[in-house]
Amino acid sequence: MSLCQAQTPDFYKRIGRVIWVVKSLDRPLEGWTHLGLSTVRRFDPLAYRGKYRNETISGTLRMATGQLGALTVDMVQPPTTIEAFTSFLARRGDGVFSIVHEVTSAETMAKEKERMRALGVEVLEQIEFEIDNHLVSFMFFDTEPKGKYVLGLVYWPGGAPAASGTNSLSHIAFVVREMESVSAFWAKIGFPTVRLEHASPRDDGTYHGKPILLPFEVGWDGHTRPGAEWIVPPQTPANCYNDFLTVHGEGVHHFGRFSKPALGGRTGRRDQAVILTWTQTR
Repeated sequence: MSLCQAQTPDFYKRIGRVIWVVKSLDRPLEGWTHLGLSTVRRFDPLAYRGKYRNETISGTLRMATGQLGALTVDMVQPPTTIEAFTSFLARRGDGVFSIVHEVTSAETMAKEKERMRALGVEVLEQIEFEIDNHLVSFMFFDTEPKGKYVLGLVYWPGGAPAASGTNSLSHIAFVVREMESVSAFWAKIGFPTVRLEHASPRDDGTYHGKPILLPFEVGWDGHTRPGAEWIVPPQTPANCYNDFLTVHGEGVHHFGRFSKPALGGRTGRRDQAVILTWTQTR
């Protein structure tokens, strides 16, 4: 494995924001505000320009930005001219389109574009907005087919506004049908290999209010903050992970955080509270 394959830049160690695409902005924004999305700002309409697979695009879209703990959520209702977003909606429905990392300069973004190209990964889309008198640039790599989500970069002159929430998310969870090829793809780019472990059924598990004993395969990647959880669910018994695969396909399933310690100070996965994506809670 070459050096450029074995190492990734340090900016990949922090996930600052996600791009969440929706068919209609108003209802999911209202729902997530009730569920804890804070410091919401609307940019409606917001002019953009950019390129999709080297084809020039421009127009306006509807967008709102808010915070889930220390994570910034950009919720976007795109026009049909943003092909990457509308293609995702057509295939997957409302959901998280991209996990986004911040870079400190346009030169850094251009350098990473060349590094990724050398590894066989092209740019899917580039798009720019003017927000608060800053020209904000996003770059999205064509990683979803093999990596199951779109890897994104953002350059915000002066630094993107930091989320100020105190309830930081512990992880972003993905569901996939198998992990070996997905892990191999990310390892090629320089991310750590993810190895699955067997999760034994929990005796307090429920599915639609009824008890369930659900074994599944799970892998953890602590390379980033928040971390990543990769879940390979069984088809039976019926479960929320396989339901998501059936309806939406592989990708981001939920955001998770650890709740306050239980009585007696016990902590860990049994005290975990999960925030599901809007597509699971509407």
